[in-house]
Amino acid sequence: MRFRVSGMSCEGCAQAVTRAIRKAAPDAKVDIDLASGEVTVDGRVAECAVAAAIQKAGYTNEGRLD
Repeated sequence: MRFRVSGMSCEGCAQAVTRAIRKAAPDAKVDIDLASGEVTVDGRVAECAVAAAIQKAGYTNEGRLD
């Protein structure tokens, strides 16, 4: 699943979001495109868990893209 996330501007931001998502889903594959603000998560994890992890990391989930 893909999400649009605002507020990420550097590799440190990407790492913070990745860590937060992996806390909710340790086996998830997380890919972040800073230029577009897209976060792609592959694995067995609920959409609401990913959204909560993004928010907990301090960023804004603007919605699911797919």
